[in-house]
Formats: sequence, structure tokens, C-alpha cells
Amino acid sequence: MEHEKIVVGLDIGTTKICAIVGRKNEFGKLEVLGMGKAESEGVVKGIVFNIDKTVHAIEKAIKEAGDQAGIDIGVVNVGIAGQHIRSFIQHGGITRSSKEDEITIDDVERLTQDMYRMVVPPGSQIIHVMPQDYMVDYEDGIKEPVGMSGVRLEADFHIITAQTNAINNINKCVRRKGLEIEDLILEPLASSLAVLNDEEKEAGVCLIDIGGGTTDIAIFYDNIIRHTAVIPFGGNIITNDIKQGLMVLPQQAEQLKTRFGRAIAEEASPNEIVSIPGIRNRAAKEISVKNLSNIIQARMEEIIEMAHAEIIASGFENRLAGGIVITGGGSQLANLKQLVEYMTGMDTRIGYPNEHLGKTKIEAAKSPMYATAVGLVLSGFRSLDERESRYKEAREVVRVAPKAKKPVASRNFFNDILNKTKSLLIDDLDGKNEY
Repeated sequence: MEHEKIVVGLDIGTTKICAIVGRKNEFGKLEVLGMGKAESEGVVKGIVFNIDKTVHAIEKAIKEAGDQAGIDIGVVNVGIAGQHIRSFIQHGGITRSSKEDEITIDDVERLTQDMYRMVVPPGSQIIHVMPQDYMVDYEDGIKEPVGMSGVRLEADFHIITAQTNAINNINKCVRRKGLEIEDLILEPLASSLAVLNDEEKEAGVCLIDIGGGTTDIAIFYDNIIRHTAVIPFGGNIITNDIKQGLMVLPQQAEQLKTRFGRAIAEEASPNEIVSIPGIRNRAAKEISVKNLSNIIQARMEEIIEMAHAEIIASGFENRLAGGIVITGGGSQLANLKQLVEYMTGMDTRIGYPNEHLGKTKIEAAKSPMYATAVGLVLSGFRSLDERESRYKEAREVVRVAPKAKKPVASRNFFNDILNKTKSLLIDDLDGKNEY
């Protein structure tokens, strides 16, 4: 019997830490088996600042998700965000030994791995290397070079770096709970897997993921990621503005924002008043919904302006036929879609992570708030499929080796791939389900 593939996504956010356990159903859709969440007190603007509090929250979320799914969780796919994230385009190339032989997957892989070895600023390390367009013997605009003939293989790469300290702190928190990190994924990339479809990525689209501490941006065109950015403001700063502007408690400010707040103040009735309990036997406080919405609109306009500036800086502003997709917890604010359209002049929709979700008993997983966590699970499955594909190719190469006239892939090469994939493709010997 084939070992059932199960993937766990762990979103370490500023507002919440969320774990989602998923498997693919017979139609290739994601089925959520378990979900756990905990309040995040040790994370500020996407960066872990308090190890102990973060470890405690991870433990709570993982236990809840594991119990719900009926499994012991051992391996997770983790998201990373924060203002320290940097991205840039870098050109790279390799010279092959023969023009007659076709370009292979190994050649493309060697070129990509070379980019991971490039020098980055001290204190940073590369987390993603994503090819844009390839060039074979100075002929550019090539999407798939495998199978072509040529000596010189080059490409432009979208390279994303993160602060080494931020990565180490995430590793420390996760490993302290006895968990292993399978992959560290930039959060806007994960969210894009959950809420965007291939048509939008082909036509050109900008994803704006409004989280608690940060707003993440990812721009796609021709099915290739072209630009990524992280803005150090999110829903929490709006809550803080409400707390200070209306002089209420933080939890009251959050409730006012989510239940009564609007992104466009004109949409709020000038006569609508909300009464909230006073502190320590003081009289109840009356809050004007119009005033509340004015505070929200002012800060939300600032966030949208910064996101729009990133779109302009990318150079793809006039090529995004798919417009803007907003997701994350902050996207649920009333009238936000209209405000984004008014300020940017671009078609906008709310991104729900149900594009790839099958039937699930856990309806909460369909909320934009969990787009990143769902995307981390989907990213895990994509990596799994890629490894399985390489594993099969390696087996095929070894199988035909005796008939080949020229030397082909060695047993060591096959064993390397086998070792990387056996934990994912072969049943545990002790019969215990652990992921």
C-alpha cells in the first residue's frame, strides 16, 4: 500500500500562529485534516523577538492541528516574512562541454545552484532562486531550455534574501519543539499558491497580503514571479491607531475595527453610534462609526499607497491585466476592495484560499486569514511532486544504464535522490504515522 502523503504548513504570523495539516484527495484538491492556531505574542512585524512565547504558541497550534488530524507532526513547511526581506534580479550563466548534446535538467539545476553560491550582504542569506527567462547561445526569451542544443546557458534569476538572524530564530523555535523544517518559504509566495490561478499569473497580477504586522506583495507576469516586497505595516497598526484615537482598550479597538469599521468613511452612517463598556465602573463610552472609519481609512490609504508604489517600481503597472488580489486577515475590512480600486485604478478582488481546496469539514480554512497557511501546505505538495519526479527520472536513468554506450548517472547520484525522497515515499518501518 502506498504511503499516504500528508503535509503540514506552519504560519508564524504577527497576530496568530497557525498550523494546517492537509492531504490531496482523488481529484488533486487539498483536503484540510486539521487546523490549530494560537495567539502570537513573541512576533513583531513578522520577526520572532521572543523565543519562549513563540515556542509556546507553536506547541499549542501544532498539538491542536495534530490531534484534529489524528497524527504526530514531525516535519513542517514554515513561512517567513518581515521588512528584512530583499529581492533583486541577477544574471547567471554556465558553459557546457558540448554543443551537440541536448541541454538537460541537470544543466538547468547546476545553473540554479550556482546562483545560491553568489555573494550577498553580510548577515543575509538566499532563501529563493527563481529563474525568469533563459538564454541559449545568446538567443533570449526562452521559457524551457531543456532539450535545446547549445554551449552557453544563461538566465535572469529573481533572488530573494532574508536576514540570517531571522531565519535562525525561526529554526530555533521550530526545532525546540522537536520539529524539522522541510522548507522555508517566503509568505507572499505561499499565499499566491492558495489564492491565484494560472490564468491570472499569465495575464499579470499583483497579490497584496495584508497580515497583522506586515503587508506582503508578489507580482506575477507570464506565469513568472517578477517582484516581491514586504511593507512593515498591517492590520495591527490600524488597531493601534483606533486605540489611541478613540482612547479604548486594545481588544476593544480590534473588535471595533472588525465588526463596525469601514475602509471608506463615506460609507459609514453619520448617525451610527457604538456603545462600549467603560473601564473599572466608569460610564459606557459612545463611539461614532464615522470617526472610527475615518481613522481606518487614513491608515489604509497609506498602506495602499506604499503597495501601489511597489507596483510602479516593478515596472509592470501597465501590464497587470489580472489587476490586484487582496488577501490576508486585513482584506476582510468592509469596502476595502472599492478603496483599492479607487486609489490604484486597477480591478480588484478578495482572494479566498478555496481555489485548490476540496471538500473539508474545517470551513474556517477557506477564510483569507489562512491563505498563507494553506499556501504553505500546497507548496509542500509541489516540492514533494518535484522530488518524486526526479526520483522516477533517476530510476529510469539507472535502469537503462547497461544499454547505454556512454557513462550515465552514477549510483551515487541515484542514492542521493533516493535518500532525499525515501522519507516521503516509503512507509515508516515501525508503522507509526509521523509527518
